[in-house]
Amino acid sequence: MKLTLTDGSVREFENGLSGKEIASKIAISLGKSCLGFVLNGEIHDLRDTVDTDGTFEVINEKDNRALDILNHSCAHVLASAVQHLYPDAEFAFGPAIEEGFYYDIHFSSPISDKDFSKIEEEMKKIVHAKLPFVRKDISVQEAEEIFKDQHMKLEHAKELEGQLTIYSDGDFTDLCKGPHVPDTSYCKAFKLLSIAGAYFKGDKDNEQLTRIYGTCFFKKEDLDNHLKILEERKQSDHRRLGKEMNMFMISEFGPGLPFWLPNGMLFRKELENFWLDLQLKNDYNVIQSPIILSKELWETSGHWDHYKENMYLTHVDEKEFAIKPMNCPGAILVYKNSQHSYRDLPYRIAELGLVHRHEASGALNGLFRVRSFTQDDAHIFLTLDQIEKEVSHLLKLYDQVYSTFNLKYSIVLSTRPEEGYIGDIETWDRAEAILAKCLEDSHIPYKINPGDGAFYGPKLDFKLQDSLKRIWQCGTIQLDMNLPARFECVYTDADGSKKTPLMLHRAIFGSLERFTGIILEHFKGILPCWLAPNQVTVLPIGASANSYANKVLDTLKSCKIRCNINTSDDNLNKRIHDAMTSKTSYVLVVGDKEAENSSVSVRVLASNKRMNMSLDEFIDFIEKKISSHAVELD
Repeated sequence: MKLTLTDGSVREFENGLSGKEIASKIAISLGKSCLGFVLNGEIHDLRDTVDTDGTFEVINEKDNRALDILNHSCAHVLASAVQHLYPDAEFAFGPAIEEGFYYDIHFSSPISDKDFSKIEEEMKKIVHAKLPFVRKDISVQEAEEIFKDQHMKLEHAKELEGQLTIYSDGDFTDLCKGPHVPDTSYCKAFKLLSIAGAYFKGDKDNEQLTRIYGTCFFKKEDLDNHLKILEERKQSDHRRLGKEMNMFMISEFGPGLPFWLPNGMLFRKELENFWLDLQLKNDYNVIQSPIILSKELWETSGHWDHYKENMYLTHVDEKEFAIKPMNCPGAILVYKNSQHSYRDLPYRIAELGLVHRHEASGALNGLFRVRSFTQDDAHIFLTLDQIEKEVSHLLKLYDQVYSTFNLKYSIVLSTRPEEGYIGDIETWDRAEAILAKCLEDSHIPYKINPGDGAFYGPKLDFKLQDSLKRIWQCGTIQLDMNLPARFECVYTDADGSKKTPLMLHRAIFGSLERFTGIILEHFKGILPCWLAPNQVTVLPIGASANSYANKVLDTLKSCKIRCNINTSDDNLNKRIHDAMTSKTSYVLVVGDKEAENSSVSVRVLASNKRMNMSLDEFIDFIEKKISSHAVELD
């Protein structure tokens, strides 16, 4: 067989060699460090054999995918320890997830995080025992015997077809397709993190389970660094920052329905103005569509069939209406409101649209998961031959926005769902190929997420990485070859015939609420000056400086700089501390000396850096920071 390696070379190997044996033949060191391999894009256990031509890639500790393998293995170590300590426990699923793993388990009596130390001690024994992860192929009938006392495993086994695989480490056996590290000793740097409730298969009608979260690294140093970041995340929690900074609140009278407080509204309006300026510069028609629209509209769009359980319904004049969960149908009605020719295309419609979705109460989380939020939507009507140019332009726009906030990002191409999609497969394949070509022509790397497209078309999902190394799904570009036809949208072509346009759905922030939470945590509350609700706090030293301090305040306000003054009797250090706690960008300390020469003593919140400059120099300095949307404060 012939295998193409990562360096582009092609080598011949005898059929039936394991991945580890192939890696050893490439290089002895590679065989020793190999933890898995990728054949034709699919990850395999290093003990799997290869008997076909294809692309071959080794996974070792330096590969990010190795952490998934390690964490999956550590989930088995956790389950093994639980089985020893709680013999009547029943097990559901234990996958690797972003930054760790979890296992869903049914305990006969409740446990808490106070039990973690006991479980971790048992896990350490299993790790030190260096138990190999042994794979075995079995039939469904064999699985029924092995898991006869584990009804959730048994139910899962019956849902699968063909040959099944199990992995054993010591006396614990799990229904699992792998891959895993060679033995339990690789899982030495682990930590159990938290506990939560979960339903079997995520279905609220099923029994409730206990979900134990944990994380594992190859080195203790990496684990310690990660735990440090987790602690920083706690300190940067947007819910705490939002309360301290008077940004937002959520009332028990409206779970998942955020209230924007005074400082939050100042922040939000700056974000909206930034968004509006981008739309106008890029030839978008900005609209606002109604929040409530009739059932017939949602039936036409397909949302009634695919999304009804997440929609809030009401009656108007004895007719059924729905509060919109999406902005798309409203934009389509605006397009249909006037006639269009091929000369109008691409025709771009943008909207900050308020939508409502019935999220489960247990999933609600500050601004990250809410029931009412504002999407920065855009819907672009265009022809097939305009798609590549438009998407390429959008890719530059997304880069511009995310760079403004110092957010790194990657892109995932999500393809046709296995079921529930509308349209024909040929159209889907063509749409997916177009999006892939746009990325490749722009030399942008991407990953494919099979089956995760919207029900009406494939999409590009933008995964943002913040300063605390978390990944967030925010922006999206969705190619829709179905909805315009369902709504009978047309344009007049050059030959006078009526044609149906295609449509791109586009959101950059995703939602203002979620993006606000991300930005608060990304900057740990110390926002770029242009976004800060309070940009300057003026602190006079002594009563004699009050007059000059108020003059400074009035001058700043006349320049439309958001500012306040603290003339309380508290000492200077206390007032500086209060200003920093409220996350003001700059503190101006003024006394008799500053009053004499019209200067200010500047303290920068982000770095505690001190600068002395004239008032005019400071105004010029801060205005440049604001107008340029600078991230840095000093």
